[in-house]
Amino acid sequence: MQPKPGWVCDKEIAAEANITQIMQIQGFKNLKSFHHWTMEHYTDFWSLMCEQLGVQFKKKADKICDLSQGVTSPRWFPDASMNIVDSCFNAPAEATAIIYQDTAQQLHRVTYGELQKLVNRVANSLMRAGFKAGDAIGIAMPMDQRAVAIYLGIIKMGGVVVSIADSFSSQEMSVRLKIANAKAVFTQDVIQRGDKTLPLAEKVAQTNIGKIFVLPANGEWPDFLVSEDTFTSVARDPMDACNILFSSGTTGEPKAIPWNHTTPLKAASDAFFHQNIKANDVLAWPTNLGWMMGPWLVYAALINRATLALYTDLPKDRAFGEFIARAKVTMLGVVPTLVATWRQAHCMENLDWQAIKVFSSTGECSNPDDMLYLMSLAGGKPVIEYCGGTEIGGAYISSTVIEDNYPSVFTTPTMGNDFVILDEHGKPANTGEVALIPPSLGLSTTLLNSDHLKVYFDGMPTIEGVTLRRHGDQLHRLDNGYYTIQGRVDDTMNLGGIKVSSAEIERALAGLPQIAETAAIAVSPPNNGPSLLVIYASTTAHLNKLDTQKAMQQRISQKINPLFKIHDIVFVPDLPKTASNKIMRRVLRNQYQA
Repeated sequence: MQPKPGWVCDKEIAAEANITQIMQIQGFKNLKSFHHWTMEHYTDFWSLMCEQLGVQFKKKADKICDLSQGVTSPRWFPDASMNIVDSCFNAPAEATAIIYQDTAQQLHRVTYGELQKLVNRVANSLMRAGFKAGDAIGIAMPMDQRAVAIYLGIIKMGGVVVSIADSFSSQEMSVRLKIANAKAVFTQDVIQRGDKTLPLAEKVAQTNIGKIFVLPANGEWPDFLVSEDTFTSVARDPMDACNILFSSGTTGEPKAIPWNHTTPLKAASDAFFHQNIKANDVLAWPTNLGWMMGPWLVYAALINRATLALYTDLPKDRAFGEFIARAKVTMLGVVPTLVATWRQAHCMENLDWQAIKVFSSTGECSNPDDMLYLMSLAGGKPVIEYCGGTEIGGAYISSTVIEDNYPSVFTTPTMGNDFVILDEHGKPANTGEVALIPPSLGLSTTLLNSDHLKVYFDGMPTIEGVTLRRHGDQLHRLDNGYYTIQGRVDDTMNLGGIKVSSAEIERALAGLPQIAETAAIAVSPPNNGPSLLVIYASTTAHLNKLDTQKAMQQRISQKINPLFKIHDIVFVPDLPKTASNKIMRRVLRNQYQA
């Protein structure tokens, strides 16, 4: 049965869309042929996008991409030099870069000129403190206007940001800071979450990192910040790291994924084509610099000369919706779990969200009914489904404003990116595992703590001589050529928009009384939507299910993330295992869903 569109493409919107204008310039009349060109002639495509986005080079490259080491190890803009922060300040100095609100819910605006001076002060402060190009410096704080300035200031002075989610336990923070060899970390004394005041600097201090810069939650700056507000960015090789982010691997240790100075071009290009971001648009996406959507949001907005709308409290109640209305947000990003919460509470209804042009959804599978509800909150605006990963720098599949919009359905591979769907025998199919086709700007080329080639390319088939790259999503192609996501095929899962491995959860649960082993799986609800966390526990004892689930939830909240909620636990005498003693989680998923 074919899904019905929740939004029918508006001819006026389509005519003025960024993607339409670029297609017309290049002489293309349909999206499919244009997408094909962005892959077949990817060097011409990225040359065009550098011009369109106003990418600043200190020294221009003679060519766009060097494949002398093969498609698995491309070098983008060889022999060039740049600093991506320069490309974030092409907007007029008087244009609004950031909108935020204070504790009295009063809106404040930071212009591009003011933000640039603040970024320069951070860069000067770091240099004066003895930091140098290549140094890794962590950020573990809410994503406010100061965090954005610190993020850009570290990169502008040639440093590398280490992205740490402020919701992590001190143990998880410590693991990430050590992997990245961080020399220092920026944090905040406490976090305000609703009516709760939670310690943060205290948690960061337990990581035993060398130098900690603590900012007060009241918005002031410590004495660290110098007054000098001019700074010339430090030139870097385009392939030099500018940001280290983390994504779960199946072993339990997070994969350390460096973004280089070209990765932000992927984020900005996606936003230009798929979310249709234009100069002076206002972008809000409740997130954190510890997750890829935080840095993505910075580049998607600033490189496209748009505005960031930053909200640091919980986005679950009406106060967030009122901020969206007052800030006149034009693009609101969500994770599906959040929309389900709004729908259940009715907290976002009857607000003036008419400024919104598009919604965008990422992080986990969405529920069509929830997405239709979301559309209705702004008078029937489309939801751009957006799916990718930290190691992509954006998405591999999405939708556009020049096509009818179907709830929870993807319509096209992203521009400059392509994939095939493989069945269990490694053959092209309509349902199966996603395999990406390199080279594509934005795809990671190295990992700090793993063998990149082994993780993404070992054991992958070639199709008609084309090298394929492992990704791990399960995808279904509909009869009309559109797509739906069916979750992950490996032992990682998306919970509340955050990627976590089964091994990480099982490690947190180790040692519970009278439980021999656990297996964590994610299952899809019957009507599709965000994944549900289910724990299988091997025990021969008669345990109280409610008490056991409460103890497990406490462990997960304390050791990993309080956002990960257990949906169900199942007691079994033994867990199914392979001959080599590996837990067969796929068998458990099939059993539970049956």
